[in-house]
Amino acid sequence: MDLRQFRGYSRIMARLFESLQDILSHDYDTVIDVRSPSEFAEDHIPGAINLPALSDAERAEVGTIYVQSSAFRAKKIGAAMVARNAASHLDGPLAQKDGAWRPLIYCWRGGQRSGSFASILSQIGWRAETIEGGYRSYRRMIVSALHDTPLRHQLILLDGYTGTAKTDLLQLLTERGVQTLDLEGLAEHRGSIFGHRAIAQPGQKAFEGRLAAALSPLDPNRPTVVEAESSKIGTCQIPPSLWAAMCQAPRIRVSASLEARAEYLVRAYDDLLATPEDLKATLGFLRRMQGREKVEHWQGLVDAGDYRDLAAELMQTHYDPRYAKSRDRTEFELYGDVRAVDLTPDGLQDVADRLVRLTQL
Repeated sequence: MDLRQFRGYSRIMARLFESLQDILSHDYDTVIDVRSPSEFAEDHIPGAINLPALSDAERAEVGTIYVQSSAFRAKKIGAAMVARNAASHLDGPLAQKDGAWRPLIYCWRGGQRSGSFASILSQIGWRAETIEGGYRSYRRMIVSALHDTPLRHQLILLDGYTGTAKTDLLQLLTERGVQTLDLEGLAEHRGSIFGHRAIAQPGQKAFEGRLAAALSPLDPNRPTVVEAESSKIGTCQIPPSLWAAMCQAPRIRVSASLEARAEYLVRAYDDLLATPEDLKATLGFLRRMQGREKVEHWQGLVDAGDYRDLAAELMQTHYDPRYAKSRDRTEFELYGDVRAVDLTPDGLQDVADRLVRLTQL
């Protein structure tokens, strides 16, 4: 490795990453985030593990001492805490690492926490290195890629009314070698009022990190198929560079009968149908737009277990008009329409084959 890439602590190498691609395609055995658990939970470099140099409570205590007492006392107390925590990590998660193990360590700014922990590991004999600028340098790269720089990727939007199995079709396209970007999967949300999943959504920073990692290996000279979405997926906001590219992208539209879509939604949302009271509560959020009488009728369909009619009525009354209104005020190039005879697993295989041909035009 070219030593000119490093700038040093006394004996600890600080790796200067030149690009987001470099940091995402690193060749280290383990990436260790030594920030506190709450910092790690908010966002971290993909694949990193959390071995805190200071816990949240310890970090707050050291910070208070630094401000209210003295920097020297804060550093002395903090050093003792880091040493105790490092010993715990050495006896625990790192106990089985052999002498050839090569970790990359970072904290918020690439300063004392990562430097102290890396120094301890280096004294043992491991080739521990830190990231110059820490997490903050990584985050700047994310912002540059997704906020400040036009996206280079050639996008095609997979469009269509609610219930046309667009998410499933993305997976089938991936299996056929087409480049895809699953925004709903990255956001852990299905993109509607009924879209929440058992897994909590990531925060905005973590979503952008996932997005950058998903975009990084995609060839910008080949088309990438993305599901047409609104600018927010649950609580996650699509960042400006990607949103601008999506607004300008051509589309392929998938269509199917109302009956086929209703049957598909009953299968696709079986997890939501398993908790009828939660479903009724979610329907309650539509009172402002659809009125009390209509919502109570839909809640009655839930009580009766008539989910197919519920899905059909929701699409006819709520989702289809909203989609049509959005489509009518949006200008875009249409690559083609693909009409699905049905949306069964076999029917989707046929639709995917036809979509592949359109993406190759």
